[in-house]
Amino acid sequence: MIEKDFVKEGLRRTRIDEYLETKLERAGYGGMDIQVTPVGTMVIVYAEKPGMVIGRGGKTVRSITKTLQNNFDLENPQVEVKEVKVPELNPRIMAHKCVAMLQRGMQFRRVAYANIRRIMNAGAQGVEITISGKIRGSRSACAKFHDGYIKKCGEPSTKHVKEGFATVTLKPGVLGIYVRIMPPEVILPDNVEISEPEAVDVVAEETPVVEEVAATEIQEEITGEDILEELSEEAELEEITEEEENSSFLESHIKKFEEEIIPKIKDDIEKITQEEKDIVNSLHEKEEISFLDSSKFSELKEKVEKIHLKLQKSNE
Repeated sequence: MIEKDFVKEGLRRTRIDEYLETKLERAGYGGMDIQVTPVGTMVIVYAEKPGMVIGRGGKTVRSITKTLQNNFDLENPQVEVKEVKVPELNPRIMAHKCVAMLQRGMQFRRVAYANIRRIMNAGAQGVEITISGKIRGSRSACAKFHDGYIKKCGEPSTKHVKEGFATVTLKPGVLGIYVRIMPPEVILPDNVEISEPEAVDVVAEETPVVEEVAATEIQEEITGEDILEELSEEAELEEITEEEENSSFLESHIKKFEEEIIPKIKDDIEKITQEEKDIVNSLHEKEEISFLDSSKFSELKEKVEKIHLKLQKSNE
């Protein structure tokens, strides 16, 4: 018995849909929805032109309500009209637009491509229009036109893809127009987005812990031995820095002698004595000079400069 009730309810909904489609064809009928409430039965009608559904002074709505109550056994029916915001994304409206264009004598390919462009420009992910019947000659044929991406099987095709059907009677015979549209807001199950990992500021998280540890260690007593150790460490650091400064000082002056003074001396090396030659050649032995202290290196520097001045005077 329960199965028969479901079948009976389904047949009644189909008959109501067919009645509204024929009654509101000029208003751009886009479908209906029936909701049973404790007060009565709410019939929501979607149309491109709600004004034509309501009629002058509500005449059309009252006639539809009366027909639903008398012919389809609906308890206290209440008709509510809603406007379709984007008619191009409603397949039933677009199927009826194809019917109207074919009735005006337009060629079926032109009709299909024109409506496909309108649907895709409205933002649809995909569309398919099928026109079947005597479209080319005396024999029946089927022509399919599609654009974009549209699902044809599985749960996404039944759940997300909207379908619309309409018929048109021409001189050769009856043509059937079948429109399938996948709306732009559909998110398919295979659409996976991988988000980038968020940058975590490690330093900002560790600073409070360091502050807590420092606050606990400040309470330790400072003795005389600790002060002596700190002074000795500071003295060692000063010695290291002095050695580094001396080494850098020696390297810079050795480089200066090699680039500026020694080439001038080598041009006139025959004019100097053997002892002076040994002094000049000692500058090339960097490893031995690096062990000299600043006072000894300054003596060596003075000797080389004297040799350089001597050669300059002799050349003048």
